[in-house]
Amino acid sequence: MTAPWLEPVRGVLDRRATPVDVFFRDDDAGWDDAALGRLLDVFERNGAPIDLAVIPEALGDGLAEELIARRRRSGVRLHQHGFAHVNHQLSGRKGEFGSDRSVEELRADVATGWGRLSDMLGDALDPVFTPPWNRCADALGDVLVDIGIGVLSRDLSAGRIGTPGLAEVPIAVDWFAAPKGSERTAATLADALASSMAGPGPVGIMLHHAVTSNEELAAIADLVTLLVRHPRTRLTSIVQLAGGAN
Repeated sequence: MTAPWLEPVRGVLDRRATPVDVFFRDDDAGWDDAALGRLLDVFERNGAPIDLAVIPEALGDGLAEELIARRRRSGVRLHQHGFAHVNHQLSGRKGEFGSDRSVEELRADVATGWGRLSDMLGDALDPVFTPPWNRCADALGDVLVDIGIGVLSRDLSAGRIGTPGLAEVPIAVDWFAAPKGSERTAATLADALASSMAGPGPVGIMLHHAVTSNEELAAIADLVTLLVRHPRTRLTSIVQLAGGAN
């Protein structure tokens, strides 16, 4: 049975003529390992894939071993989430890889973070980069390609960098975002999900385990269960989608 709050989503999926690709991206791995484990358990129980954005400076040996084990037995995918997840912008909206830093500084942090994750995660690491706060300077595109990271994942509202050789796989729905001018509720979230899934897709859904309550976790489980079982959805990953991204 579909959870009542998800009826708008199920209705849209029922009316689709073709399946829509959907992926989940959870950010900030390295923070609150217990909460991360609870979220990953939801996806593992459902046999569903999830992309995990890992903060290089925050990743400890114990979590690295756990993530490698999960990667081997389930649909967990691992990629780079910035370097230390700290703000370097002197004013305005936060960003770790923004315009207030030189290209050399951007390159140093990406390369150091990539090297650390490669050493700790080995071949479990995907060549994907998610910048903290979903923001980065356009110059980061060339940096990523030069280092060998061929995929960038940000929020759809960030637009596209358009760097040759860099695939972009954006997020469409932020689980915790409130619609402009209104309060975030289960109904507004269901409307956002339904609206995105009515389009051509793919539909990326962004999660943050460190701020996920038990109530939110149960709602996430409701959605994952619906999407796994519905014939008009294909749960996939960022790297799988990157092959068709421009």
